[in-house]
Formats: sequence, structure tokens, C-alpha cells
Amino acid sequence: MADHLQAALNGVPAAIFTFDQSLNLIFANDRVTTLLGAAPEQLAECSTVFDLLAACKGLDYVTAQRVGGAVLAATASNEPRHPPIALSPGDAKTAFNLQISKSGSDHWMVLFEDVTARRAAESEAIPQTLRDPLTGLPNRKHLNDRIADVVATVIGRTQVWMILVDLDRFKTVNDTLGHPIGDAVLKIVGRRLTSAMRDSDEVARLGGDEFALLIRGRPEPEAVATVARRLIDVLGRPYLIEGHLIHIGASLGIASSQDISEHDHLFKNADLALYAAKKAGRNTFSFFDPAMEARAHKRRAMEIDLRKAIALRQFELHYQPQIDLDLNTITGFEALVRWRHPEHGLVPPNDFIPLAEEIGLIVAIGEWVLREACRDAVHWPESISVAVNVSPCQFENAAALVTSIEKALKASGLPGNRLEVEITESVLLRKESAVLSALHAMRALGVRIAMDDFGTGYSSLSQLSSFPFDKIKIDRSFVTSKGDCKDQNAIVRAITALGISLGMATIAEGVETSEELARIRANGCTSVQGYHFSRPLPIEQVDGLIAGFAARHPIATPQAA
Repeated sequence: MADHLQAALNGVPAAIFTFDQSLNLIFANDRVTTLLGAAPEQLAECSTVFDLLAACKGLDYVTAQRVGGAVLAATASNEPRHPPIALSPGDAKTAFNLQISKSGSDHWMVLFEDVTARRAAESEAIPQTLRDPLTGLPNRKHLNDRIADVVATVIGRTQVWMILVDLDRFKTVNDTLGHPIGDAVLKIVGRRLTSAMRDSDEVARLGGDEFALLIRGRPEPEAVATVARRLIDVLGRPYLIEGHLIHIGASLGIASSQDISEHDHLFKNADLALYAAKKAGRNTFSFFDPAMEARAHKRRAMEIDLRKAIALRQFELHYQPQIDLDLNTITGFEALVRWRHPEHGLVPPNDFIPLAEEIGLIVAIGEWVLREACRDAVHWPESISVAVNVSPCQFENAAALVTSIEKALKASGLPGNRLEVEITESVLLRKESAVLSALHAMRALGVRIAMDDFGTGYSSLSQLSSFPFDKIKIDRSFVTSKGDCKDQNAIVRAITALGISLGMATIAEGVETSEELARIRANGCTSVQGYHFSRPLPIEQVDGLIAGFAARHPIATPQAA
């Protein structure tokens, strides 16, 4: 590099360095030392871009990694794929704008501009009443005012985008590390969001772990999608706070002013898109689609009806028999809740249980199911038990769940050993000590515990060793004739053998055909449940089903424990 060019670059108030296609460092101006904190003697020893980044004490781990990633991407593609972006050095007070550009046929230039003073001045211009006290960002009221002003000037002429940001797994940070650490994470999130956006964009904290961004001048959805991907990347990088390495993610909902007629619709549409992103698995983003509004209205109507359903006694239980193939008898019934809607008829659980879990009604519904199932089962022969599914949400207050089971048994007079509680392995992945204590308390009441949907989770074997289950329910996906029967047969044989070795009963659910029954039986499983024997029946038909079995096959006498 010519001496006169080096002198000119040394006079620039920004930190600048250049490198070649192989990431070899060519030049770094004096401001790299004063602005980014690289000691002159260290700088002299740097031969690559990453040597320099490691030497810059003014950059934290996240910023250095992000710059390195941008450098590599630009170099690999031979063009600056990343538009000018802003980055914040973690807990430091300095904020930078970063630009990567081509400076020759095979040379690249990185420029860090200190924008701390400018951002401070902009922040000071916002009254304290319109600023979030934790992060210093504008608050919801300020953003609402800005949206009203901005949208009023652009509707019909240009485009404004809103991105709502909701942090994934943030609650776990507060629960496990405490709120001070959580607050520190939120501060860094605020800085990362601000630094990842242009100065013309606006960033606000809405409260809790929710943030919002208002973007102008990006008319194409793909340009906004690029911003969204960058935000997910930046927010998903680790946070090092007081020795804790923290990993969270973010879900984003995106809406455009083109889809609205009033400014407050921008928030509503972005919120609907955010809900879709969370439902899609989190750590992703979703654009608003008008169909989302129709689904939201339908969901809201169902929520209102669902809240009424308990008071109006619209729920009922249907029972599906569980058969012992060796004894040819009914050994139990699984209680399955149904909602008899006054307009839509009988609503299956898959259509309303997820909503009930989301809005917190599942606890009340679950308590009703327990009481009703015990009240019905007490009139059956003593050799027949009843199985009740318990939602993971009911284990949020595990002690209350045990109390409700105890009350249901006492009120009905049903012996504890005739009640079986079915749980999925996801239950054991949350608050494990409290869950295990609850399961042992249920066992002390005589209640049996079954693991439902076995084989569909990622940690079934480890969960089996954490608690002595009474029964394993082989998931229907291993029973149906679809797919490779050879693999299904091997899995069923393995689960059955595992149950025998651990002293746990096994039952295959979802048996619908005689072929499936023969195959399941040939693979060693002698307890089954499914449409081949009976669909779930209302309580009025259960006695008839029991009597029919009893007439053909005597009910087995329960064996002593």
C-alpha cells in the first residue's frame, strides 16, 4: 500500500484494516489501536484477520465471531454479501457500525465507526417516561407514537416493516440463574439488536423478553428476511455473564404497512406472525399472512367456547378397552375426553387439548377427567382398571396434581391400584426432582404409572431408568402396517423384551387390523388396545362391552402383587 494512502487512512477517525483473499492482514490504521484496543506490539505480530480480532480488547467474543463470519462470507463469495451492519461489543460502552467492502481485485476493507456519541445523543432526546429503564431503549408507548407518525406518512407511498422479537428459552435463564443474570442478558440483547440495525431503524423493548423493530426503506420481503436471519444469528450467539455461558434463541414475527389501513394493525399483524413462528418450532421467523387473521378469529372463538365448556358440562369421557391376549379378557379402559360442542358436535381431543394447555384450562379439565373416570370405574369388575392421561402442564404444580388424584380416589371409593396414570416422557424433562417426588407419592397411593408413546422421544431409555414404571405403551407408529414392517417388528420385540427385563408390562396401542394383531402377538406383545377390538365408547356402552367379553371369556382374577 502506498505511503500516501496509509497516511490518509491513518487520519480517518474510524478503525480500518485491509486483507486479501486468503485473509492475510495487509494494513491496519492507527485507530485500530486506539478505538479497538489492539496494543501496537500485538498488532505488529498479527498476520491474519483473526489474529487482529483476537488482539482487539475492545471487541467481545460475540462481536469478533460475527465480524469473522462476515469476513469469511464476503471473501468466499467474492462480494460483500452482508450490507453495512452495526455491532455492539458486549458489555462495553462503545458501539460500532461495521462495513465490509471490496477495495481492489482481491483486497477487502473493514471499517469500524464509533457511533457511541451519536447513539447517546439520540437516546437523550427521548424523555425518561418513554424509555425502558433496564435497557435504555425506547418503550412500547414511544414505539406506538412513532408507528402512528411513520405509518401516517408512508401509507400508499412506501413501505414500513415491523419485526417483533420474542426470546426463546429466556424463562429458563431467570428460573435457573436468577433475575439479575436475566436482566444482564436483556441488556445485551438490546445492544445486539441496536447494533445489528441501521441508524434509520428503530429498536424498542416492549417488556419482559419482547422487543420490536421498525424498519423503513427495505421494500422487498427478501431484504427483510435477510435482516431477520441476521437477528436470529446475532441473538443466538452465546452470552458470557459472570462466568455463565448462556444460550438462548429468538422467534420473529414480521408485518408490513402494505397489509394495514390503521397503524395499530401493524402490531397486531406482527404478533400473529410471531405466534406462527413459535408454533413452527421457534428460533425462526414468519411473515404475516391474511389467513393468520382468520385462524386467530377461529382460535379466539374456540377459546371463549372452551372456557364455557367446563361450566356448561360439555365434556364427556369415552373409554377404549385394553385386552390381555393370553387371557382373552378386558383388563382396563383408557379414559379419553371428548368435547360435545353445541354447534360443532363431538370435538376430538387433538383439536382442543393443545389450546387448553396453552391458555391454562388443562388443569381444570384434567381434574374433572380424574374425578369422572374414578367415579365410572368403581362400578366395573374389580379386575378392570382405568387409565387417565395426565398433561405435562399438570405437573407444573406436581403437589396439586397428587392432591387431586387423592381426592378423586377418596370421593369415588376406587382403590388406588385400579387407577393408572399415563404420562409422556416429556414430563420427566421438566423439574425432574418435583416430578419424581410426585410420581412416588402417586405410587404410595397404590396408583400405577405408565409411560405413554414410548419410543417417540429422544431419551426413552434414560427416562425408564429414572423411575420404576409399571407399564410401557408402545406407540401406534410401531404398530400400524405402514412403513417397513421388518423394522417395526424388531422395535416391538426389543421394547417387549426390555419391559420383561425391567419387570414392566407392555401394551401396544393403535391395533386396527387382524394382520397387525397377529404381527404384534408374534413379536411377543400380549396386551393390546385399538379399533380392532373397539372404538372409544361412551360410558353407557361400557357395561355392555364388558358383559359381552365376560360371556365369552371369564374375567381373570387379579393376581396378588
